[in-house]
Amino acid sequence: MSQAPARLTIRAMPSSCADAAALLARSLAEHEPRLRALDEEASARPREVGKWAPRQVLGHLIDSAFNNYHRVIRAQQANELRFPGYQQEHWVDAGGYTRRPWTELIDLWTQVNRQFAHALAGAPAAHENTPCFVGEDAPVTLAFLAHDYVRHLEHHLRQVLDPARAAGQKYQPFADPS
Repeated sequence: MSQAPARLTIRAMPSSCADAAALLARSLAEHEPRLRALDEEASARPREVGKWAPRQVLGHLIDSAFNNYHRVIRAQQANELRFPGYQQEHWVDAGGYTRRPWTELIDLWTQVNRQFAHALAGAPAAHENTPCFVGEDAPVTLAFLAHDYVRHLEHHLRQVLDPARAAGQKYQPFADPS
């Protein structure tokens, strides 16, 4: 007697990609001016020994936006998405963010995220439950991935803009936002 295949459990979020796009757009509007208030020197100074400087954190967020943009677009093309994880330290180093002017990094971060928000806002509702496998993590829906991206962005912006509040906080990938 053969056993039935195990049922796949996919973590979902109650709201849509369009909701995530609106949250992302609001976050950009709120945080871009605050990032611009940091000068070149402050953007190059790590908040603690062994931690990234603000320009490296912003570079990581740029990398994350690029990766997640691909996920959102590709998840609309198939019944499921399988995407590799990424080695964030390597990406930040290879991206050379410490060698770019701070204002250029802010411009790039802003534009990439505006495009990402635009793509999220236009993602068909029929694809919001597409199972997405990222690296070795458990599958999540496309809508979950979109909302988790915004949470991830907010977590790292706190590290740059409010380091005292962010001290000791660890980001839990694909964690429920509650």
